[in-house]
Amino acid sequence: MPRADYPVHRTVLDNGLRVLFAPDPGAGVVGVAVHYDVGFRSEPEGRTGFAHLFEHLMFQGSESLPKLEHFRLVQSSGGVFNGSTHTDYTDYFEVVPAGALERALFLEADRMRAPLITAENLANQVDVVSEEIRLNVLNRPYGGFPWVQLPAVLFSSFANAHNGYGDFVDLNAATVQDCAEFFDTYYTPANAVLTVCGDFDPGQAGEWVERHFHDIPFRPAPVRPSFAEPPPTQVLRADHADPLAPSPALAVGWRLPDPVADLPGYLAFVALAGILSDGESSRLQSAVVAEANLATDLWASPGLLGGPLDARDPDVFVLGAFHPLDVTAEQVLDACAEQIGHVAADGPDEDELARSLARFASTLYRDNDAIASRTRSLGSLELLHGRAELLGELPDLLSGITAPDIAAAAATLDPERCAQLRIVPEPAGQR
Repeated sequence: MPRADYPVHRTVLDNGLRVLFAPDPGAGVVGVAVHYDVGFRSEPEGRTGFAHLFEHLMFQGSESLPKLEHFRLVQSSGGVFNGSTHTDYTDYFEVVPAGALERALFLEADRMRAPLITAENLANQVDVVSEEIRLNVLNRPYGGFPWVQLPAVLFSSFANAHNGYGDFVDLNAATVQDCAEFFDTYYTPANAVLTVCGDFDPGQAGEWVERHFHDIPFRPAPVRPSFAEPPPTQVLRADHADPLAPSPALAVGWRLPDPVADLPGYLAFVALAGILSDGESSRLQSAVVAEANLATDLWASPGLLGGPLDARDPDVFVLGAFHPLDVTAEQVLDACAEQIGHVAADGPDEDELARSLARFASTLYRDNDAIASRTRSLGSLELLHGRAELLGELPDLLSGITAPDIAAAAATLDPERCAQLRIVPEPAGQR
């Protein structure tokens, strides 16, 4: 299978900041990303949505730059920027012309050193995040489906089960002191990975990284607790009424192997997902959607948020479907279980296994051809797995997955040991 190499070089500053350099001469642009080892799972009880709220606060200025100056400096350089909160990490990134690399490094170091956390900024961002929840979840059909609702069905611990977008009561209860403690605990250089990817000279970039980041004080990285909990031993069911949904939807969640401790076992489910739902000729698309007309859309994928390898253990294999009003969730489940059972019994044939792996590799290459995506992929893999090199190794690793491996993975998708979430449209008279 063709492969792309993404060579990386590492260094660690005295304050504990891990630094990755991934040069790509001739790219014309350079990406800078900082991944902090804190996400939804690290939020304390009573502070749901706090990791995402804090991501917003990191864009509200610093002790040396006023509010909006970060935006102006990136955009006036011809660059783009953003941030995102995930299950196990939060990332911030810029992509700028190659000549603006030092500016981007300064900006990330500046807010790592001292973001401007004030009562005014906090109140403003609580309002912004609350409006985002209204827009993306409460006032949108199937809002947040299934990553907002399914964890509460599958998991029992607060860390794994709660809604990462947050509850309005919790968001409004957040204080400046809460924010300061969160920053001191999680936003230390020793709890972060800095990635520089694209068109740059590694020697010069190293000097700039040292110049701008070395004097940020060391604080020990927090000890990450275990978030392990046993998988379900029965069917866990829940219904969620959605007054805006025009038709029902269904999500089923199964626990996956630990992506760090058992990467080959996890990758078998990546290949299985492609065989089940990637492309019109895949098992579920052809049998359940095209032939039986039991679903209008259907997908299977490792990961609740961000796709495969975007979270540590415990992670989730998700089967999702939208189906007509005159089709029951049980009909969809039974039809999907039948196809999964065929894979478990006989494995995939040689051609469909090859197609699944080729689709995965082509998507991986296409997505990471963009410097922004590659910078973030390298940083997240380094943070979660300690191996940014996995980005280039994944196609070869997947090529080692055999038909019996995939059959064994399919056999674990037991319809009697899973979480089932149904989105139920409310009758018109109740809307």
